[in-house]
Amino acid sequence: MSALDESARGELLALGKSDAHEPGAVLIQQGDLRSDHVFLLRSVRPRLPACAKVTAILDNGVEVLLGVRVSGDLVGEMAVFRGVGRSATVTACTPMLTFRIPATAFLSYLNNRPESWPVLAAMIAQRLDWANRRRLDFAAFEVPVRLARVLSELVERHGFAVRDGTDLGVQLSQPELGRLIGAREAAVGKAVRILKENGLLKTHYRRVIITDLEGLHAFASED
Repeated sequence: MSALDESARGELLALGKSDAHEPGAVLIQQGDLRSDHVFLLRSVRPRLPACAKVTAILDNGVEVLLGVRVSGDLVGEMAVFRGVGRSATVTACTPMLTFRIPATAFLSYLNNRPESWPVLAAMIAQRLDWANRRRLDFAAFEVPVRLARVLSELVERHGFAVRDGTDLGVQLSQPELGRLIGAREAAVGKAVRILKENGLLKTHYRRVIITDLEGLHAFASED
């Protein structure tokens, strides 16, 4: 909801109770029948965006990474709108602040601030576009290109300049990247090596530095 003006953002934040969370903290649990609040994510320090992962366990026990959420994002709003239980788990990946906003207060805010609806609709549409692109990627591209495509999108949205390139801006492990593109750990490990060998990136613990943005975009466009 960072696209709201300062007054609207301040009013929304004032509705919630602020809490600090460390990496690994579960904000929302898949299967929880309660849908009585939403969370607004905030960073705790400059240049370290809040980052949370959204995952779901399928009936066969496989965990799928549905997406990442960062500073300014809402989580939990779909359960509130639909009046159903939680369909996914949201877990903090970095230290962060959350503002826990009661569902009734959130819905009243939206009705009293009609300019917030287009912002919310744009956020939901962006997530739908992301999910649709990932499905198309699964059908059309091999794992290295799928990885390059998702890294290209993440760095364009969340990246920031560092001494040796551009930090991805979200902290994800190699297995989590694999879940994001529907690849097994061995396959995503091979894809990472290919991108490294092409001089496109380097990795640290839960951190990806893009060393050649133009090259990454070009690799992501290969068919």
